[in-house]
Amino acid sequence: MRVAILADDLTSAGDGAAPFGAARVLLAPPPDGGGSGGGVMAVDLATRGAGAQDAASRTEAAARLFGGAGLLLKTVDSTLRGHLAAEVLAAWRGSGRRAVVVAPAFPAQGRTTVRGIQYVGDVPVAASEFGRDPVHPVRCSGLRALLPEATAVPRGATPGIASGGMFVCDAVTDADLDRLVASVPRPEDVLWVGSPGLAAALARRVGPLPSSTTPLPTLPVESPVVVVGSANPVSRRQLAALRRHAPHVRVAHTPQDRREAPHHLLPGLAEQVRELVADGTVDALVLTGGETAAVVLSGLGADGFDLLDEPEPGVAQGLLTGSRRIPLIIKAGGFGDDATLLRLCRRLTGAPLNSAPLGGAA
Repeated sequence: MRVAILADDLTSAGDGAAPFGAARVLLAPPPDGGGSGGGVMAVDLATRGAGAQDAASRTEAAARLFGGAGLLLKTVDSTLRGHLAAEVLAAWRGSGRRAVVVAPAFPAQGRTTVRGIQYVGDVPVAASEFGRDPVHPVRCSGLRALLPEATAVPRGATPGIASGGMFVCDAVTDADLDRLVASVPRPEDVLWVGSPGLAAALARRVGPLPSSTTPLPTLPVESPVVVVGSANPVSRRQLAALRRHAPHVRVAHTPQDRREAPHHLLPGLAEQVRELVADGTVDALVLTGGETAAVVLSGLGADGFDLLDEPEPGVAQGLLTGSRRIPLIIKAGGFGDDATLLRLCRRLTGAPLNSAPLGGAA
């Protein structure tokens, strides 16, 4: 089966593809839609920071380009950031599918949907720290308010997709998402809209692809660089923990307050990384934040990466495309606990969690 994943930023493309195993993750749609073969392709449409009209136009064009895929997934942020309504409607128009199933829950990260309200932990998302995000604050927690065209589907119920339409589905556990996916006789007839939780349920439904057991080469590495461009408080706590427990790991990051001119800061961050890779100072990348990851990869002359593994839910690991086939790990700024960056660095270097500090310059 051919699987196509349309994302609004690079981390969303990576974590949407990761549950399927091996995949190609691209910074832009290929002109021919990637050909007619099988496998998994995820595309960063770079719409989260765009205007709503531009985001809708890009999404509709990409959905039309990939409309022939056996399984079509439009990823959305599990905290509802970005132009969710405009992009879902545009993907529906472009895909040619009669029915749309919207299920943004990601239970592994504490994001659930109850009575159409998106929660982070026990808090509606707009009342959580994501409502105070300095770059993409979330103003609305209600999916039905964002998508009034949709029919609400309570937890455990089955969407009536036979006659078409849009369905917003509650889910609290991974088992809820598995039941939802199992309730659709032919997954290829539906435009699926969700976060890594739904992607994982779909991957379990279609089963492992032949190439999903590809081993990850060139590990362990010696000197990873951690790049943090996300202003999310979660990523900043992870950065602080990394510095406390592994102070010798090389870090490149933007100032904590990015509200002034975030787009002006990221090219400088990418140039730091380009110079480090060019002179051989680092041999792996850990990238936090979708916009950050895309700018860094572009600066390295890569058009994406080959995804080979999912070390943790919502985290993608692979190899850069192009001439510099170095390992990388990418994750969204809001994913993980305080020790996530430390664990990911130790995974790359092969060091146990409680070992001595990792190598590399501070």
